Parts: sequence; C-alpha cells; structure tokens
Amino acid sequence: MNYCNIKNSDIANGIGVRVSIFVAGCTHHCPGCFNPETWDFNAGKSFDDAVMAQILKRIALPYCNGLTLLGGEPFEIPNQRGLLPLIRKVRDDFPDKTIWAYSGFIYDRDLIPGGRAYCEVTDEILDALAVLVDGPFVESLKDVSLKFRGSSNQRLIEMPSTRKSGRIALCDEAVFSN
Repeated sequence: MNYCNIKNSDIANGIGVRVSIFVAGCTHHCPGCFNPETWDFNAGKSFDDAVMAQILKRIALPYCNGLTLLGGEPFEIPNQRGLLPLIRKVRDDFPDKTIWAYSGFIYDRDLIPGGRAYCEVTDEILDALAVLVDGPFVESLKDVSLKFRGSSNQRLIEMPSTRKSGRIALCDEAVFSN
C-alpha cells in the first residue's frame, strides 16, 4: 500500500487533533474531488514499518484524539489489507483514542458481505471505527457548512451503535458544535 500524505495535527477530519493518513488509490474518481492526486494506487510513498512507527508516535501525544483514514480510498481492498496492521496497533496501544474513516463506498451496500468493497478484513476494520463518513462526494450537493463532510449525501455513521444494533446510527451533529 502507498500513501500520499500524513497530517500530524489535523483538525478538519474528525473531532479534536488527529493524525490523518491519505492512502493512495481510488476507483471512484468523483467529479470535484479535493484530492485527485491520490487516485493512482502507485502515487506517493510506500507505507512501511517506519512510517507506521512515526504515526504511532504522533498518536501517543497527549493532545492527539486519534487517527483518521482518508485518501484516495481506505476501503479499496488492497488499502484495507495495508491499513489493518496500523488499525490493530492503534486499537491495542491507544484504546481511548478514536479512529475515523472516510469512504466513497456506501456502508450498507458496499461494505457488507457480498458488497463490492467487502473482504476478509472489512468487519475488523469497521468494528475498530468510531465514525465512518460514507458516500461519494457529489459536487452538486457540495455544502461547505456541513461538519466533517463535503456533500449532503455523505453520512456520519456512529459505528459502535451501528455494528451492535445492525441499524445505521447517525452521529448527533449537535456534539460537533462544541
């Protein structure tokens, strides 16, 4: 797996200060995408143990709230497999910190058994997430007033409740106003 960028102190892609990794590779190619340079799976640099160690070092800082996965597309199957060791390490080492992910795939269509982005590691990744922002960016639905997403079709899914109940639980946007 390759990555295109790492932001060590990101305040735009999740609650609080986060470490965000922008993976390489995306087959959605959404018109108006803010990050088209990440579409190529061969773009950027190789994600290796040294890169993972640097991310973990930043997440360990007391002011860091967690990790955010973006792209590109973190739920492209090769990227899921590449991100899993990092996700496991964050869950094991920092259980009080949260993991957010952004995906152009739709949770209850593409990330379920039989879905086009489902593989042997998808459930483990979804179970590790606090929030999944799902759905492709739709330029005609762009709304800069939305918190943590670019277009109004995208959902902020609270994953622990969703995974436990089997029903989509949307995040209460009132908590984002604080």
